Amino acid sequence: MDKFTIADYIEKLQAKKEEAHNKQWLYIECNAKDLMEELEPGVKNMTTCCKAMLEALLEGDIILAAPKTKNMCGSALTLRYYVDNLSPDRRKYSEVN
Repeated sequence: MDKFTIADYIEKLQAKKEEAHNKQWLYIECNAKDLMEELEPGVKNMTTCCKAMLEALLEGDIILAAPKTKNMCGSALTLRYYVDNLSPDRRKYSEVN
């Protein structure tokens, strides 16, 4: 089985956001290690997972815990995605900060 790509992770994250939105939750919190173990158990693909998580950040979302690496890739990466507004018009976090 091939490792997930950034696009694969983004697709899975979007599905998680939509599911939470449909349940009328305000936000979801996602940890890189937990997400990778959920989606790719036993596979070492942390950099791809973290890059996808960061790419999926939108304006207003929050970095709760960041690894001590320059590229922000590590198992400690924990993000809060707000799911009350999933409008495609929301800007990416990187465009705002």
